[in-house]
Amino acid sequence: MQNSKKFYPMISQTHDIPNQYRVSPIRLNQYVCDGELRTWDGDTTPVYSTIETMDQEGNLGPTLLGHVSKMDRTKALEATAAAVKAFDRGKGDWPTMRVKDRIKCMENFVDQMKTKRDEIVRLLMWEIGKNLGDSEKEFDRTIDYIYATIEACKDFDRKGAKFSKVSGVRAHIRRGPLGIVLCLGPYNYPLNETFSLLIPAIIMGNTTIFKPAKLGVLLIGPLLEAFATCFPKGVVNVLFGRGREVASPIMSSGHIDVLALIGHSTSATALQDLHPNKNRLRLVLGLEAKNPAIILPSADLMSTVTECVSGALSFNGQRCTALKILYVHKKIKDEFLTLFAEAVDAAVFGMPWENTLLTPLPEPHKPDYIQSLIDDALAKGAKIINKRGGERSKNFIFPAVLYPVTKEMNIYHEEQFGPVIPVRDFEDINLPLDDMAESNYGQQVSVFGQEARELAPLIDVLTNLVCRVNLNSACQRGPDAYPFTGRKDSAVSTLSVHDALRTFSIRTFLAAKDNSMNKAIINDMLVERQSNFVNTDYIL
Repeated sequence: MQNSKKFYPMISQTHDIPNQYRVSPIRLNQYVCDGELRTWDGDTTPVYSTIETMDQEGNLGPTLLGHVSKMDRTKALEATAAAVKAFDRGKGDWPTMRVKDRIKCMENFVDQMKTKRDEIVRLLMWEIGKNLGDSEKEFDRTIDYIYATIEACKDFDRKGAKFSKVSGVRAHIRRGPLGIVLCLGPYNYPLNETFSLLIPAIIMGNTTIFKPAKLGVLLIGPLLEAFATCFPKGVVNVLFGRGREVASPIMSSGHIDVLALIGHSTSATALQDLHPNKNRLRLVLGLEAKNPAIILPSADLMSTVTECVSGALSFNGQRCTALKILYVHKKIKDEFLTLFAEAVDAAVFGMPWENTLLTPLPEPHKPDYIQSLIDDALAKGAKIINKRGGERSKNFIFPAVLYPVTKEMNIYHEEQFGPVIPVRDFEDINLPLDDMAESNYGQQVSVFGQEARELAPLIDVLTNLVCRVNLNSACQRGPDAYPFTGRKDSAVSTLSVHDALRTFSIRTFLAAKDNSMNKAIINDMLVERQSNFVNTDYIL
């Protein structure tokens, strides 16, 4: 390695861990299938945190958090059969249930979920190294998301609680479920982003099979009983294990109507290829991104530096919405790099419960991977601009600001998903625009400047290259009321509270010629409340 500086962050001695954040090993051998909380008695996989602690013998090493079930094809197909039975080709209790009754089930679930906050926040810190504030925010934001989804679902139903008439045909238009959904969430937001798929899929009347990511898996354990008891049999099935052992046979069965995945495109493609009827498979995918920041000469440098540090290094850069490359105009390049390097070096590393910006990386191999990107860039002419860039420990590598970065370097092309920040300079604005047009990704961009005449035409172009342009602020997902999607290889379908409900449903309606016979039939249905679909109830 051409750059291998060492640093020695605080070791988390057992006596230094506040009591409320200590953990004991968990044996997660339960799962949810067909409305039951069942026990797995087969093989398990150990779950370690890269946060090192002393064991009883005084040896320092990764902390054993517990064991999780390593389930197999048989259980995967059992869960699939339960979801298929619950949907029952659209005849099941859940897809035909009144919306207000589905909402009641969801309200019961979120009430139970709120009682598990402390436990889930603690596991978020230990499993993926997310700091305390962000772990609490992830939980609270997920609760808010569920409530917002419930309200949006009510609004959908209110809009459908009417009849329209066009050309002598009356129509009663609502949204109906799609069928069986396989939900696979990411490790970096194992609660919030996973539930941004799962919750709207459930509430719209679909039945689901959910497998947590490889990291952030134990924190699903506290919610298993709520999943089993709050929804009818087979509506939510929760499995654990390797994707190829669990998700692959589920897709190969041909029973999945929707693949909902936030993760890597290689996984999404591999799963799609297993489905025997790809033309019938709907995709809801959140994939990679290489979000740039474009810093213009008119930018307010102090606020720009603050936003870029946060955008590039929140959760150590392990976010699809992170700023993963910075384009700085040559007029301000030197001043920006000086301020930015100082701000990055001032970032504090610590344990998650200390609420520092930088925390241990959850993937054991990630420091070596980041090091390889740094070494490749240095070998091809880049320099580390900040003094602490590349300092290493077992479970962390300090953020390195690399400049000048060229297209020949791996860091230019790869989504680093970690603490390394490549910087390019430009004189002609077409350089970053051409790079973005050539990129495989098209999620978001941040643009920094204060001259409206300069920004206006630039925004006109950027909105055709990505799906969100952030003015003088870092890229981000929220607020959840706004659409979250991407062009090219970054996403398929759109997620927001409103859009997700549309994504996991389809418009369906009753049509009837406007004659006395049909009027009488429909009126009887409404008066006698004979149909769950045909109704004009207004949900408050």
